[in-house]
Amino acid sequence: MKESIDRFLRLDEVLHTTGLGKNTVYRRMREGTFPKQVKIGPNSVAWRQSAVAKWMLALSPVD
Repeated sequence: MKESIDRFLRLDEVLHTTGLGKNTVYRRMREGTFPKQVKIGPNSVAWRQSAVAKWMLALSPVD
């Protein structure tokens, strides 16, 4: 079984990838409708690329 490496995305990259604003990301996290961030250091957080991609795919209508 081949494991794929999951990237950590910082906030700027999440905003660019999703097209959402900072306040919207944090509001949706509070509402439970956006992936939660993970702590990657004492003062650093990021989002798993796979979680953001899965969230985006769930929003896409199926043809």
